[in-house]
Amino acid sequence: MLAVPANAQDRAAIQTQFEGWLRQEIWPRAEAKGVSRKTFDAAFKGITLDWDLPDLVPPGSTPQTPKQQRQAEFGQPAKYFSRGSLDYATREGRKMAKAHARPLAAAEAQTGVPGRIVLGIWGRESNYGSAAIPHDVFRVLGTKGFMSTRAAYFTDELIAALQIAEAGHAPSSAMKSSWAGALGQPQFMPTNFLAYATDGDGDGHADIWRSEADTIASIARYLQSHGWVKGRDWGFEVTVPASVSCTLEGPDQGKRISDWAAIGVKRVSGRPFPDHEVKEEGFLLMPAGRNGPAFIVTPNFYVLKDYNMSDLYALFVGHVGDRIQYNSGDFSAKWGNVGGLYRSDVAAMQRALEKMGHDVGGADGLPGFKTRRSIGRWQESRGQPATCFPEASMKSALR
Repeated sequence: MLAVPANAQDRAAIQTQFEGWLRQEIWPRAEAKGVSRKTFDAAFKGITLDWDLPDLVPPGSTPQTPKQQRQAEFGQPAKYFSRGSLDYATREGRKMAKAHARPLAAAEAQTGVPGRIVLGIWGRESNYGSAAIPHDVFRVLGTKGFMSTRAAYFTDELIAALQIAEAGHAPSSAMKSSWAGALGQPQFMPTNFLAYATDGDGDGHADIWRSEADTIASIARYLQSHGWVKGRDWGFEVTVPASVSCTLEGPDQGKRISDWAAIGVKRVSGRPFPDHEVKEEGFLLMPAGRNGPAFIVTPNFYVLKDYNMSDLYALFVGHVGDRIQYNSGDFSAKWGNVGGLYRSDVAAMQRALEKMGHDVGGADGLPGFKTRRSIGRWQESRGQPATCFPEASMKSALR
């Protein structure tokens, strides 16, 4: 987290600036979108800045790459697939599959998105609606719209949240969010609610807070709208021979699945790739480089990433969905002991690679596929086997 003013007087002065920003910038935008003064005043009554949120940039300060990682996506990949998380999501997902079979089937018929995939997202986002969502959405989005590294984005979300309140989609007590401002059981950002929230139970409302049918229908519609390809899977765990470089990873280096098979990439199950998949495009995914499971994924995997821009998130959703429906077990390959670096360490490596001409996707401290394969290419240029993942031992050479 960035350093923020500890002095109470400084914070009081910034609070005054925040209140002025609400009056001068947010109210005119909200009014133009049809928000009443009554709704606006109720939303911000007694609201103070939340100094505990991540990535804050108070007025007069300079953004920095945070040292701490707040989400598991930024740490060790193995932790994201903890025994407890997998078992809970699978066990409860099977119960939900039975309890809500009708709306799941209806959503699949309407959108082409399998029920198991909807369940995977629902479980990950809110533990099927049982997770506590503690934050006031207006405080979160107000704080982050006023002073964060993505202020313009969060300001747009704040306006959308006010529109939701004005329309009466949920009682004020339900306008709780995550620390990032996401709402309800599917954890939609407010703009996504306005675009994709769907009435799944036919009562005339799209209630993602209290209706399981609406939650299911809304998740399915989101994925359909982002390009889910009906009839295709999300991906397959594979073995990648040493002759196939991990630098071939990424959604911009696709091949027909039959071509991957021709160079030795095989499913861990020993079964051939399905007939309807072999002529279609697939992509190599190695989220821990050579230090973990490998996959051939389809375009549907990247639709899952549109829900949350994390390879591990999309992988978790697909994997849990398979466990729910097919009773599949753990991944065949084990996660290696990698990750756990500070984001600032990874960002320093990324900047060093950029100076060498590599496209790492930005020096944000997050080891995405562009960073992973850039590390692999750098390793190969030094005559080393490519492992395609940032490691502590690389810090001295990449700085």
